[in-house]
Amino acid sequence: MLLIKNGHVLEPSSKTDARLDVLIDKGKIAKIAPSISAADALVLDAGDCIVAPGFIDLHCHLREPGQEISETIESGTQSAARGGFTAVCPMPNTQPVNDNAAVTRSMMERAAAVSPVQVWPIGAASKESKGEQLAEIAAMQKAGAVAVSDDGKPIASARLLRQAMDYCGQLGLTVIDHCEDASLAAGGVMREGPRSIRLGLKGMPAATESICVGRDIEIAMLTAGRLHIAHLSTAGSLEHVRLAKRRGVTVTCEVTPHHFTLTDEDVQYDSRFKMNPPLASREDRKALLEGLADGTVDAIATDHAPHHPASKDVEFDRAPFGIIGFETAIALALRELVHANRVSLMRMVELFTVGPARVLNKQSQAGKLGEGCEANVTIFSVNREWTYKADESPSRSRNTPFDGQKFRGGPVATIVGGKIAYRS
Repeated sequence: MLLIKNGHVLEPSSKTDARLDVLIDKGKIAKIAPSISAADALVLDAGDCIVAPGFIDLHCHLREPGQEISETIESGTQSAARGGFTAVCPMPNTQPVNDNAAVTRSMMERAAAVSPVQVWPIGAASKESKGEQLAEIAAMQKAGAVAVSDDGKPIASARLLRQAMDYCGQLGLTVIDHCEDASLAAGGVMREGPRSIRLGLKGMPAATESICVGRDIEIAMLTAGRLHIAHLSTAGSLEHVRLAKRRGVTVTCEVTPHHFTLTDEDVQYDSRFKMNPPLASREDRKALLEGLADGTVDAIATDHAPHHPASKDVEFDRAPFGIIGFETAIALALRELVHANRVSLMRMVELFTVGPARVLNKQSQAGKLGEGCEANVTIFSVNREWTYKADESPSRSRNTPFDGQKFRGGPVATIVGGKIAYRS
């Protein structure tokens, strides 16, 4: 048994907001009450900390199989546990692509052997993510896939997207799309604007994303399927989603911590600031913050994208896109959202828990902290001061613009299935 004492429980689905103890027994939440005694329990003192449902990362990259030089399921999930996540959803851009049940099953088996957190794979929408024909979606779902996506590529055509959404609608699966008009994005390495001109780097216009978001929403209306927009980054995209929700379209979206923290003005000749979607304008960042506050945005996702240091230590326009993000997500959300008085703590917790669970159609099983629920718990501090040091991370990669930054608040303990996966 494990007894969490003196914590401030925040549970969005039940609106619980109180100082309570939490007793865990046999991997389940046995009791939540103001004062619990259990003689045989290991006691974890959560005084001055928030006790929340286990945080879920909707969008990450673990690189295994095929790219273990950058990350493995073991190293990536250790980093996720350190960041406060109890479940992570790796994208299918592995080698080979996770487009069939055999690959999905091998990832699940590897995770069961080495991962301290739950791994919920996202399968490819099309075979080899080439955008030509649907992948083995039903078989992947049976093997453990929780959604489908072609990840770093938009689903190639409206016709294929329609097929995917019609088919996934019958399975209760969400289609996740990386929205990008390839003809506009071609060759771009950062957001198009005054900063890209000053740096002499080829830019991608903001419309690269919003045009594709508009297309996807039209298909979602046509099919009545479940559509999720990955790493939304522009005001235009957000407005598409906001209007679609008002019209009753089943569309959701996520925003990353780096997109609500940084802008294109922060870009330097430093590949740690290179990601896709690229860092956007100050006006876009303001819109994302408003969307996080008003409920338009459904979830915060890291898009943890590890790359071997040698691949990032090249000229900006030759480096791959992406940064790591598990271990700084909570701290950045606290700094930019809560401490800045943009959202409440309860809303922040919702964006990491019940929000992602709803996107995946898993709200009945995940994102909750209640008696009888699986004991997945995230404990974090709101005020503890600490410094993020990338070279201390269990991740195999170091590509982050936040290395060396000082934070107020962050992960303290991660409990998965009743077992302590991480404790600071």
